[in-house]
Amino acid sequence: MKITTKMIAASALIACAGGVFAQNSAPTTEPRNVVQLSATGTVEVQQDLLVLSLATSKEAADAATVQTQLKQALDAALAEAKRNAQPGQLDVRTGPFGLYPRYGKDGKINGWQGRAELVLEGRDFARITTTAGKIQSMAISQVAFGLSREARAKVEGEAQTQAIEQFKARAADLAKGFGFSNYALREVAVNSNESMPGPRPRMMEMKSSATLMGADSSVPVEAGKAQVIVNVSGSVQMR
Repeated sequence: MKITTKMIAASALIACAGGVFAQNSAPTTEPRNVVQLSATGTVEVQQDLLVLSLATSKEAADAATVQTQLKQALDAALAEAKRNAQPGQLDVRTGPFGLYPRYGKDGKINGWQGRAELVLEGRDFARITTTAGKIQSMAISQVAFGLSREARAKVEGEAQTQAIEQFKARAADLAKGFGFSNYALREVAVNSNESMPGPRPRMMEMKSSATLMGADSSVPVEAGKAQVIVNVSGSVQMR
């Protein structure tokens, strides 16, 4: 009899605990009168960063010869570029360096080819183009423009302010349009990116640097404009 009583009491306790768990796990009511929206702020700014890529290609019967030739060309280009390097104005870095087998009609390797790149990047356009003109072991393969971190940071705050003000104005208009007097911000996300209107950077056929640069040892370049875009998105609850 005592054993039976304990079993009944234990069963009642488990049933009670199960009822409490079911009550606590009941789904909550979803918030009402919530609307999703987004707004964008855009500021146009002059590009102040030049990225000039130089490259050379070599080929030979064996990989070791190609690698040696590429290394010699890259070493000579680096030595010339580093003479004029200055942080922020002209930064020098190496690009891709690779060797690839060359196949004949029979599907067998009949030689090797390779390519090496050097990148000159910075805000001093004249220094960069003049330095590129002095490099004889590599030729210009690409010219591109962008924004420095300093220029981007300077206008990003302005674009963000625009986006936030537009978000707030749109939220107020939506609340009023649906017959509410106000709204409360629920969640928000802020994202920024850079857009460059116009054609993509032009790839240049590799020729000798002397041919490209001319007598004054510089290639004419002119930057365009970029757009710093900040997007604010989220949800508000109208009330």
